Amino acid sequence: MAAHPRLSLNQATVRTASLAEAIDAAVGAGYEALGTWREPVQAVGLDTAESMIEASGLRVSTHCRGGFFTVPEGPERRASIADNIVAIEETARLAAAGAPGSKPVLVLVVGGLPDGSRDIVDARARVADALAELAPHAASAGVTLAIEPLHPMYATDRAVVSTLGQALDLAAPFDPSVVGVTVDTFHVFWDPQVLEQIARAGREGRIATYQVCDFATPLPADVLLGRRYMGEGVIDFASLTQAVEATGYDGDVEVEIFNQDVWSAPYDEVARRTAETFSSAVAPHLAG
Repeated sequence: MAAHPRLSLNQATVRTASLAEAIDAAVGAGYEALGTWREPVQAVGLDTAESMIEASGLRVSTHCRGGFFTVPEGPERRASIADNIVAIEETARLAAAGAPGSKPVLVLVVGGLPDGSRDIVDARARVADALAELAPHAASAGVTLAIEPLHPMYATDRAVVSTLGQALDLAAPFDPSVVGVTVDTFHVFWDPQVLEQIARAGREGRIATYQVCDFATPLPADVLLGRRYMGEGVIDFASLTQAVEATGYDGDVEVEIFNQDVWSAPYDEVARRTAETFSSAVAPHLAG
């Protein structure tokens, strides 16, 4: 059975796979799109990655990830900004190599509290400063920077942006084609204002990508690896997906799962299982 035409396999779901192996798994399971990650792309080199993507016939739904720019001004921050500029170029080139419908979207995980800091407000202000510095580069390359709010349990180590509302506030000074947001069910399902903020994101034209996976407790010792296949947890995919669809979003829907058991399974099995659970839990709520 072919995968749903809007389903994209985010490479994090087959984290240990090379770019070639991820492409083979996606194509073999009938996917039409792939969400790329920087490390497997850089392992083969950008020129080779472009050729592989072009030959695959897959769309590129997003490129992951940029961000991690909450540190104070200094060499570390300069290195982070420079690396994000490189990521913008990667995103533009990979999307251009992908099949028609590919999106030049760079997902941003903004970073947590700098070492020794307790000032989360100041850390968020540095996110705003970084966006202002990166936006001209993104605009020139035709790339959308997609701020991803992460569940609050990651606020200190990965993302001081925890809600969709916070992400939209940070995006507000910029053209929606340059700075948008990522709606990831794992990270936003708990938010009492999530449906209202999805509607706001739609009005503002800022939904750059929609990502899905499930949430279940107990979480593993490493909470980063707590994601599940759709239908194995507590997330209401009907309400969230319908809310995203109601905004007019008609792009690819990525499945991004961080889970050691999933990563340890054969890649073709993961791709097939991902497509099956997407078909039953998410696809019925897509408009088309």
